Amino acid sequence: MTSKVALISGASGGIGAAVAQHLQAEGWSLSLGARREDALSKNFPEAHVVHQDAMKADEATWANSAIDHFGRIDAVICSAGAMVARDPIEIEDAELNQMWEINVNSPRRLIKACWTPLAASGTGRVVILASLSGKRVRSPKAASYAMTKHAAVALSHGIRKKGWDLGIRSTAICPGFVDTEMARKVTDFPASEMTSCADVATMVRLAVNAPNNASMAEMFVNCSAEDQY
Repeated sequence: MTSKVALISGASGGIGAAVAQHLQAEGWSLSLGARREDALSKNFPEAHVVHQDAMKADEATWANSAIDHFGRIDAVICSAGAMVARDPIEIEDAELNQMWEINVNSPRRLIKACWTPLAASGTGRVVILASLSGKRVRSPKAASYAMTKHAAVALSHGIRKKGWDLGIRSTAICPGFVDTEMARKVTDFPASEMTSCADVATMVRLAVNAPNNASMAEMFVNCSAEDQY
């Protein structure tokens, strides 16, 4: 039997790379997309690797290539993300538009492009790496980012409703600070105390392996005691 196939965006580092490592160890076949495809080929030599740039709206090309290569798609994991730490008054349109493209529009296009094979599997899975910023606004500087992550959570719920009768389940995973390059740039919270990428990857594994009758719409994880919403 052909192994299940997962498409993972943002797989060249951080959470996406950790998810790819975990699923590969479980026997999943991987189609990985990122702008730094050289890193993907080096770290995942057995994977189907494509250059993918959210700003170029090339998600359908990636999905079609994966279908041609594997003949199936069982899960789409949207891990690519961008953050500009500016409040809604000071942020420029170009900066906000970039976050919308990477955090919301690109995942929607990728899921749309994979919809038919996800439905054909009967147990299609979608995971959107959102953020606790998709549930609350921690500070003015985080508010513009939070706008896009609130939309990412809503996207996941919309996909879950749309795909329910087709066996497609969608989960929004909402972490607080995770030990990634992006988080280390925007906070002085100690990296050693942040949630690890591997722990978030464990949550993704749970979401993609859960049966249709044990669907998790949202999953939260945090490294501090703040109220999550």
